[in-house]
Amino acid sequence: MSEYMEKNSVNKLIGAPPGFVGYDEEGQLTEKVRRKPYSVVLFDEVEKAHPDVFNIMLQIFDDGRLTDSKGRTVDFKNTVIIMTSNAGAAKSGVESTAYDDEEALRERINSALRKTFKPEFLNRIDDIIVFEKLSREECRAIVTIILDNLRARLAKMGINFTYDEALEDVILDSGFNSEYGARPLKRTVRRLVEDPLSEKLITGEVSKNGRITATAENGEIEFFS
Repeated sequence: MSEYMEKNSVNKLIGAPPGFVGYDEEGQLTEKVRRKPYSVVLFDEVEKAHPDVFNIMLQIFDDGRLTDSKGRTVDFKNTVIIMTSNAGAAKSGVESTAYDDEEALRERINSALRKTFKPEFLNRIDDIIVFEKLSREECRAIVTIILDNLRARLAKMGINFTYDEALEDVILDSGFNSEYGARPLKRTVRRLVEDPLSEKLITGEVSKNGRITATAENGEIEFFS
């Protein structure tokens, strides 16, 4: 929600009022829900939104509807609204033994949420789900998904791409960070695997309809064709 930090952000969501710049443009939120009323609406990092945006959200939570700048009533009763927040993330960044007490962790998170959001906002939320940090093995499963997606893309080019656990280990050693979760993993795969493979395709070391295997030894990634 970082793009909705300004006071006029409400205009982006429901459309600008008559006489204002952008009046001819539809609201980013209201128009999408008007066209597809059975939707999942995601507000990512909701704590970054301007207070006026929260007022709009309170109206949705209370009435199940919203009026756009053109006077049309948009029904939200068939939507599922999900909000994510990093509020309380620092509170969860404690030693792993603290995870043994789920109730204590939840209370710390809820305390941080109460300091970030107004009571009338929190009271309208049906449920709050606390996400724990990803473990190394959970990140390994994510690396496998990323590599399998790469393999599928290469297969469309006629290239048979295979890899082993040694490659996954090097990617995890370089990209796994309990603080940042899974985001660095995709960048690490791009840097360690995709970019070198692209170079090999450009130089002709790997040709279409070819085969290439990626592995690692002593921390170094090797490609065999």
